[in-house]
Formats: sequence, structure tokens, C-alpha cells
Amino acid sequence: MTLDIYLVDLDDAAQTTAWLELLNAYASDPLGNGEALSPALLSALPARLRQRPGTWLFVASLDGRPCGLLNAFESFSTFSVAPILNVHDVFVRGDARGSGVVDALFERAEAAARAIGCCKMTLEVLAHNEPAKRVYTRLGFAHYVLDPALGGADFWERKLA
Repeated sequence: MTLDIYLVDLDDAAQTTAWLELLNAYASDPLGNGEALSPALLSALPARLRQRPGTWLFVASLDGRPCGLLNAFESFSTFSVAPILNVHDVFVRGDARGSGVVDALFERAEAAARAIGCCKMTLEVLAHNEPAKRVYTRLGFAHYVLDPALGGADFWERKLA
């Protein structure tokens, strides 16, 4: 078994297609959105991401077959005066789970984060996704707490579109 992790070059058609197929598989999964992405969105996404500095798209390949992705975006910590790498999407195809793919993806993302001087990596996880929580805990992630008296932070959103 050969496991490779590569940073997606959005100007490489084969890499981009593999990444889009994995992203769409994730979106279709109940832990994604449970619904495939529209062809229009899939078509527009590479060009939009090329315009965003600090975009990190990693694909894992087992024996030459794309099987997982990790998408991350650079943010910034005003308190640490340093970049943050936010892991936005993580997905491993069912048939590749348990084969070290997620560990390899996070190793590669952490190496990238360290290379650009990040003070931390962040991610969001669904409240009832216990398998993911176990993996993230094993990898050293923990619920964000600035002051124990104030409790842990929650991830909130306000949709604009």
C-alpha cells in the first residue's frame, strides 16, 4: 500500500478533477451536507480559490487512487500576532478509513502551518460526530477554552447568502 499526500495545483486539470470529485463525495455524505454540489459551483470553485491567498488543498492517494482531502485556509490571531491555519474540510472515503490517511493529511497540513509560522491550527466538528472527535483528540486538538470560568467557545454563523 502506497500512501501519498499532495498539495493540489489548481492549474493541473487531473489534480483539480480528483480534488473536486472528493469534495463532491464529501458534500454528498451525511456528515457533509448530504447533497451533491451543483455543477455550476464545482465549475466556479477552482477559479475562486485561485484568488484566495492562504488556501491549502491537500489530497491523499492510496495506490494511486484519490481517497481523502483536507482543505484549510489561513487566518490570523491578533493576540499572537501570527497566522492560524483553519482546517475547513476533512474527508476520507469509507473504503480508505482506518488506513492512516487522516493522520497523513494532518501531518502535511501541520508541516505547512509550521512553515508559514502559524501559532495554531483550528477546526470545527459536529457536536455528535464522535468518531471525528476521537481522531481530532488523538491528533492533539481540544475544545477551545480561553478562560475556564467562561467555558468553551462555540462556533456560530450568520448566513449572508
